[in-house]
Amino acid sequence: MSSPASSQEAAAGTSAHPTTGAAAPRSLAEALRARDDESLSALLRARPDLLTPLPVDLTQLATRAGTRASVVRALERLDRFALQTAEALAVAPDPSPYEVLRDLLAGDDHDPAVTAALPHAVATLREQALVWGADDRLRLVRTARELLAPTPGHPSPTGLGPTVAEATAGMSPGRLQTIQAAAGLPSTHDSVSAVTALTSLFRDRQRMSELLDEAPPEGIEVLGRLVWGPPYGQVTAEPPAHLRWLLDRGLLLATSPGTVVLPREAALHLRAGRAHRVTEPVPPAVVPAALHAPGIVDATAAGQAYSALATVEELLKEWSSPSQGWSKGGATRADGGPAVLRAGGLSLRDLKRTASLLNVSEQAAAFWVELTYTAGLLAPDGEADERYAPTPAYDEWLALSPAERWAPLAMAWLTATRTAGLIGGSDSKDRTLSALGPHLDRSASPEVRRRVLELLAGLDRGAAPDVNSLLARLRWERPLRGAASEGDLRSRIARWTLDESEALGITGRGALSAQAAELLETGDRAEAAAILAGLLPEPLDHVLLQADLTAVAPGPLERPLAETLNVLADIESKGGATVYRFTPASVRRALDAGFSASDLHAFLAARSRTPVPQPLTYLVDDVARRHGQLRVGAAAAYVRCDDDAMLDEILADKRSQTLRLRRLAPTVLAAQADPGTLLDGLRSMGFAPAAESPDGDVMVSRAHERRTPPRTAPEPVPEGPPTPDPTLLAAAVRAVRGGDQAATAPRKPVSEAVRSAGPGELPRTTPSETLATMQAAVMTGETLLIGYVNAEGGATRRVIAPVRVEGGFVTAFDHTAEETRTYQLHRITGVAELADDPA
Repeated sequence: MSSPASSQEAAAGTSAHPTTGAAAPRSLAEALRARDDESLSALLRARPDLLTPLPVDLTQLATRAGTRASVVRALERLDRFALQTAEALAVAPDPSPYEVLRDLLAGDDHDPAVTAALPHAVATLREQALVWGADDRLRLVRTARELLAPTPGHPSPTGLGPTVAEATAGMSPGRLQTIQAAAGLPSTHDSVSAVTALTSLFRDRQRMSELLDEAPPEGIEVLGRLVWGPPYGQVTAEPPAHLRWLLDRGLLLATSPGTVVLPREAALHLRAGRAHRVTEPVPPAVVPAALHAPGIVDATAAGQAYSALATVEELLKEWSSPSQGWSKGGATRADGGPAVLRAGGLSLRDLKRTASLLNVSEQAAAFWVELTYTAGLLAPDGEADERYAPTPAYDEWLALSPAERWAPLAMAWLTATRTAGLIGGSDSKDRTLSALGPHLDRSASPEVRRRVLELLAGLDRGAAPDVNSLLARLRWERPLRGAASEGDLRSRIARWTLDESEALGITGRGALSAQAAELLETGDRAEAAAILAGLLPEPLDHVLLQADLTAVAPGPLERPLAETLNVLADIESKGGATVYRFTPASVRRALDAGFSASDLHAFLAARSRTPVPQPLTYLVDDVARRHGQLRVGAAAAYVRCDDDAMLDEILADKRSQTLRLRRLAPTVLAAQADPGTLLDGLRSMGFAPAAESPDGDVMVSRAHERRTPPRTAPEPVPEGPPTPDPTLLAAAVRAVRGGDQAATAPRKPVSEAVRSAGPGELPRTTPSETLATMQAAVMTGETLLIGYVNAEGGATRRVIAPVRVEGGFVTAFDHTAEETRTYQLHRITGVAELADDPA
């Protein structure tokens, strides 16, 4: 909702025609009307919120551009110098000549850097419709002035106070005459002249210097404390002599009992004309902290990328494996990952367990969990007892090559609004933010991540940035965005970006990698994957078996080899080389999965570059010989074994008491437990039982990996409307131009019966006059303004060129929509001829 001030500013003088060319604009609407289509497109691109909903004409566009919410959003996207320029305009006279603005920013010494940068800053403010008018009459839009100008309750960012005229409003004429006399000014007959004389004195450099030369040193010290703000101070009812000297000459003006202010004109003299203590026309440079060989950077990043893929795969494997048995409320479910909290997200206990499984910190585990969720590889399963599990997209992702798996992860991270660094903290309502939970979206995250990487790309290849200089550059580019309710959120996101990009292989040793630079510049995943593929090691088809029942994988393994080895052995350590350990339990796991002893011997012989150690051969044979001797089937449950001595051993073992076994026959035991519990109990006692089908066959129990139903990845949550594409921009500009033409085009009456419509009103004519005017326009080719009510009851004004009138319909070229349309005659409220043909 616009303020009355902004509405008046936008609407003033809206009758001006776009072709009135060189005349100075009297309002923001007229300034927009004088722009070309490219300039209007630039405005809508920079401030996409102005497009929703589409303005009907340029007056409405100007009004919307002056609303508080839109102006605040535009100010937040200004860099520091453009913002300082707007702040200077807010304390300058309205309107302000360009030279006055330049002096406020460059000061008496005419800083050449400010002078060189100012035209671009003013052009930026003009492009975003925050400033309008020619260089001799620059105007800041009224809402921006209200936001940036100093008030007692809202100090200006410049630290300046009110002008002499503002500070003396309501002061008695007698007091003003006293101040004039003390300052050495001739007396005047009215307050306005007195204020003007005092203002002129404070603006006159020479006379002001002479006045201050007479000031007591303590008074100069007081002025020095107030000069850069805040400009307000407190005085007692009987101020000391040095303060009385300042008060008598208007260098301090009373604003309320006990409160005084340093007037703006006096402060500017003391500041040597500068509106800001430090003017920053040039962005701070991002300084390299270290320089590495590009090849080393790319190789390091590739290694990190491969580790990232292994971590994601391990995480999702753990969360889909039934062997983990993630618990909820004391109960354990055989499939799926950890439970979803009632409020959404992952419990702290499950996050700690995940961190332990991945051998990383809790914060790093939270990042990997969030990344897999953002990439659409992980989601809640939607069951009544809801748990997290991999999605079907995970299986498709696994089928890709390593480089092709990395690219979508990197792109998902780059565009995600979910911010893993917030996990463990609290939101504005003091609620703890949990991994995979709500309230983690921050719309600034994608912008900051991309900007950090763009700044890295601007350094020399292989250069890692100095973090402080990088953060200083980000703060210069968006100074208002840093002051968020959660502290300097952009700086925090930037620091998290540097850490996360290193873990993901976007950077190596702090410098941007070649594959990430390609992804950032073109967004081409295939090309980025191709660059990474050339840096990753070729997967190995072998391992090195050792006599201590371990196997060493000296590099990444081919997927079939890795999958089989993960079943047959347990991972003991990771790193440049992965160490697998063979145990009776791991060999039994492979036999349970359907492998025979001969299969395992053949596999080990084929995949080992070293001879198969004799202890490993014995281990496989020993476990295979005992595997399946005991058969567990479903009655309640039973154990069957041809060796009755083994059954005697089981009955004699105290650990079997919980299974409540009893002998039914020399070779059969019955248990009061289900087959799964019986299998686990016997295995914990050191036996190797196998499950048996009703037909007496050994059942192969391959691990069942849990998957959710098809799920889509979470959509980023943008801060506002997205940047419109060129096609939408062109269509929007045409529509606004057409609506503005209909609203502002001069009209002439058709006959005495025509009643002219005011601005924004529909023309009104009788049906016979409408028909006659339409038919005449078809023959003469004239352009008409009509009022039209559509089927939904919406009334609009259209500029049309009739082509054909028949059967109660008018076919015409609609200049507002720039296309040929058909209108029903009975829905036309009236018609008026235009003074000029818009075509």
